[in-house]
Amino acid sequence: MDRRDRKRGLGAGNAGMGDGFLMEVCVDSVESAVNAERGGAGRIELCAGLMEGGTTPSMGLLQVVKQCVRVPVFVMIRPRGGDFLYSDRELEVMKADTRLAKLHGADGLVFGALTEDGRIDTELCTALLAVCRPLPVTFHRAFDMVHDPLVALETLVSLGFERVLTSGCDSSALEGLPLIKRLTEQAKGRIVVVPGGGITERNLQRILEGSGAPEFHCSARSARDSGMKFRTLPYWMFPSPTCRSASNRLCLFGSLWAFSGFWLLGSFFPCLNPGPRNHL
Repeated sequence: MDRRDRKRGLGAGNAGMGDGFLMEVCVDSVESAVNAERGGAGRIELCAGLMEGGTTPSMGLLQVVKQCVRVPVFVMIRPRGGDFLYSDRELEVMKADTRLAKLHGADGLVFGALTEDGRIDTELCTALLAVCRPLPVTFHRAFDMVHDPLVALETLVSLGFERVLTSGCDSSALEGLPLIKRLTEQAKGRIVVVPGGGITERNLQRILEGSGAPEFHCSARSARDSGMKFRTLPYWMFPSPTCRSASNRLCLFGSLWAFSGFWLLGSFFPCLNPGPRNHL
């Protein structure tokens, strides 16, 4: 099965995707990537540090993920958490990471950068896009922090981005649905507007129908109990109070959250799974 078939939702690995929606899943572990593909993901966004919105993954992780999955793997290029205002030295890091990601088999890249006044950093984006090519590039949710999203969309089109990921500049894609719809209409096929942020089995159908978007982005994370039998929880190892509980949920390093709790996306998004799966 080639990648075009996956986008159309054909094949056992994409059962329930027959309407043509492409599901991109962000992951930060090999197990999560494998689970995402088995569950029907048509594309993977690979990153580290999901707890801080995603940062550049290790090249070791990329290498092993590429060995384990067949779907396209887009690599996050983000040198740190926090804002999207980058220095010249950080740009050099992003360029170096991009070259390495391409060398190790990335199928696409994902990044975003803003100026201090909340506009697309066209100078940085132009420089980094030149390093990314000929691979496709997505502008990530830095878009949700821009001063004027309609103007920003035109900037991304002029720069040549293939996709933009957005929650509609709101707390979730559902809350930002009116703007996502407006952006999709404005795009007119020149760039793919990908809804993302807080997408669940309860709101997915409404978001897809209400936005008109052909793709969507999710993490679909779930927690599971740690396999550790000896448990001691030094408080200084955990960045947030929720990670200090005696239950020792796998929020220790974030990567064991993403896609660790289930195998089939159809069980998480029932509207994408009208019939039984036959690939397991």
